[in-house]
Amino acid sequence: MLKKDVLVEISARHAHVTQEHLEVLFGEGATLTPTKSLSQPGQFATSQKIDVVGPRNTLKGVTILGPVRSATQVEVAATEARTLGIKAPIRESGKITGSAGATLVGPAGSITIEEGVIVAKRHIHFTESEAVEYNVNDKEIVMVKISSDDRTLIFDDVVVRVHPTFAAAMHIDTDESNAAGISGEVMGEIIKKD
Repeated sequence: MLKKDVLVEISARHAHVTQEHLEVLFGEGATLTPTKSLSQPGQFATSQKIDVVGPRNTLKGVTILGPVRSATQVEVAATEARTLGIKAPIRESGKITGSAGATLVGPAGSITIEEGVIVAKRHIHFTESEAVEYNVNDKEIVMVKISSDDRTLIFDDVVVRVHPTFAAAMHIDTDESNAAGISGEVMGEIIKKD
């Protein structure tokens, strides 16, 4: 029997930075200090936080996730993008070309990125073997039903992302978790689109 239920995690606003930008924000030779391992292998929250400044407002204390990346990226919910006064497009993580910019402020300095601020497209991570267990393919679009006491919701347009280093988990942002009336970790039911 094929699996249908998948862990759903809420991904709050966060940033990924390059080593170069980390050193601008936190000083020469700065390294990320892990504070908590995340569900995706090798990924972790850090003690480093930055402020993200838009034309209208500032999001203070945005956590940087590690390890460092090849491009700096900030993921916010749509309501947070509006608070900042920017038009952040809905994108898969890493697809930042032509996205919104912002100024990032750390204790040692600041940097303005011309692109890199996105609203993350809801997605599910799987390894190849997990994808077989769930009968899904990389880049397939599925629906996921999340049941709650008063706000059961079916999310459409959920992209499947398959990679050897992933672990089965769906990620939604804080706007989406509020819409479904959930907090913490819950389970969702994958519904295939015919």
